[in-house]
Amino acid sequence: MDRRQFFSTATAGLTQAAFAQDKPRRVGLIGCGWYGKCDLFRLVQVAPVEIVSLCDVDKKMLAQAAEMAATRQRSKKTPRTYADYREMLKEKDLDIVLIATPDHWHALSMIAAVEAGADVYCQKPISVDVIEAQAMLAAARKGKRVVQIGTQRRSTPHIIEARDRFLKEGKLGKIGLVEICCYYHMRNPSNPPDTKPPENLDYEMWTGPAPMRPYNPLTHPGSWRLFMEYCNGIVGDMCIHMFDMTRWMLDLGWPKRISSSGGILVQTTAKANTTDTQTAIFEYDDLKVVWQHRTWGAPPDPKYPWAAIFYGEKGTLKVSVMSYDFIPEKGDPVHRDVSYELEQYPEDKTEARLEKHVAPAIRYHMKDFLAAIDSRGKPVADVEQGYISTASCILANNALRLGRTLTWDAARTQVVGDEEANRLLRRPYRRPWIHPAPV
Repeated sequence: MDRRQFFSTATAGLTQAAFAQDKPRRVGLIGCGWYGKCDLFRLVQVAPVEIVSLCDVDKKMLAQAAEMAATRQRSKKTPRTYADYREMLKEKDLDIVLIATPDHWHALSMIAAVEAGADVYCQKPISVDVIEAQAMLAAARKGKRVVQIGTQRRSTPHIIEARDRFLKEGKLGKIGLVEICCYYHMRNPSNPPDTKPPENLDYEMWTGPAPMRPYNPLTHPGSWRLFMEYCNGIVGDMCIHMFDMTRWMLDLGWPKRISSSGGILVQTTAKANTTDTQTAIFEYDDLKVVWQHRTWGAPPDPKYPWAAIFYGEKGTLKVSVMSYDFIPEKGDPVHRDVSYELEQYPEDKTEARLEKHVAPAIRYHMKDFLAAIDSRGKPVADVEQGYISTASCILANNALRLGRTLTWDAARTQVVGDEEANRLLRRPYRRPWIHPAPV
């Protein structure tokens, strides 16, 4: 090859690379409810993407999402729609798949997405049992796919500031206790009768591998977290955020021992079967992380009803999605509020049900996900981190169920000396669905 041919070929290669970078990534969404759309439209805000495919078992919800997607994306094209994620993934033409189904559907859809060659953004918790989570991690690694989990506290600007400014600089001194909590009244106390599913919902497919319950209007849309058949309760919904945030801020891995107590102590006539009161203790060598939730009564600190409180020798750090407060033993306290970014992203002002204070965190989480896709590295909330946080919360629920402390062997991925507890790591699947296994 002579010099002229070399430069001609090199220029053509650079042009093709630039074109490839400018070409919109092709995106699909599985689960078109409230948070699926929140995630999807934050991604649209930060990257040139084309929403190609949408999937949901609720025809009404699917049609609404398709209409909204057409108005929000640059091309104004209406995405293809599917009632079965397997049909959507057969196309094998998606760069990114977002998963925002109820929790009991995360494992099968995520594994299918990575097997179809997509990088995945999956909502938390990653699974409803520990073996599912192990299978998801194995599938991501085998397929060499980037998988970001929706624990976006790791990408929340004011929380990153609190970690860097106070924890990393040692301003708290030795930390011996972290209290994490949620006192939101998020457990519906009502007990409506069971009914027939609405015509727009394929309830058989919605239930999928979970146990079949009679349809109840509390179940769909949105309140399925009231039932342990589909989730890990409030520990799996709210504790995982604060526990994962704590692990990230303090660079913690697996807890060594996990215990839990509580139950349905106050709202005993509700249809919901999740706990209304629960404490869980995650033990490390020289640190305890203690979770508490109550769906009744008043929070101890009204400014921090869902939070993590770090107790150190030299001070205390309170962190929530709304703010942080550093209270030193000596010196002046520091307060910071969440940033909203409403002027930069004016569509946030009118989007239905959007948690405006969380939107910046989702955007930064999506940016981190995209950067990992470009570098083929691990994102800040890599699937392995999601596995650790999810499994720890599941083990807390299992400790409550069994009434004893569980000692976790992270290397062997099992509870030490407790066969009954190890049997709970994998819950039965409803036929014909087949439980995934780590490969």
